[in-house]
Amino acid sequence: MTVSLIAAILIIGFSAGLRTFTAPAVVAWAVHVDHLDVSASPLSFMSSHTAVLILSLGALVEYVVDVLPFTPPRTKAPGLIARFVTGSFAAACLLAASGQSLAFCILGGLAAIGGAFVGYEARTRAVRSLNIKDVFVAVPEDIIAIGLSIVAVCLVP
Repeated sequence: MTVSLIAAILIIGFSAGLRTFTAPAVVAWAVHVDHLDVSASPLSFMSSHTAVLILSLGALVEYVVDVLPFTPPRTKAPGLIARFVTGSFAAACLLAASGQSLAFCILGGLAAIGGAFVGYEARTRAVRSLNIKDVFVAVPEDIIAIGLSIVAVCLVP
């Protein structure tokens, strides 16, 4: 396993910690457009139109729901579990594309938990210190999550 693949796994996991569905949606697009090849793995379904559609819609819905006042904090158990699962899943796709053991996908899940806490702290501190509405920090955080996911996909050898 290369350093760039380990970095990709950690980055994709961190991204899932910021936004649950962004990491798997970006991975699905990368598989769909043949940037990543998971065809020889149990994750081959990621190349389907259905996977791309469902994960992309999930990401779009999450961007909207994230700024609603009733949305629970990402650091509560349901949010952390979802982020761990999607971070591990996205990492598994990167590992499959590299021909590596999927067992290391746990690193993506752990990075997602770290990303959830780092993102939560950064966002709440930015809102408080800048005295601005949450949405003005949430949208840049969405863009960061997308950008990190793209970087992770590009790091896969």
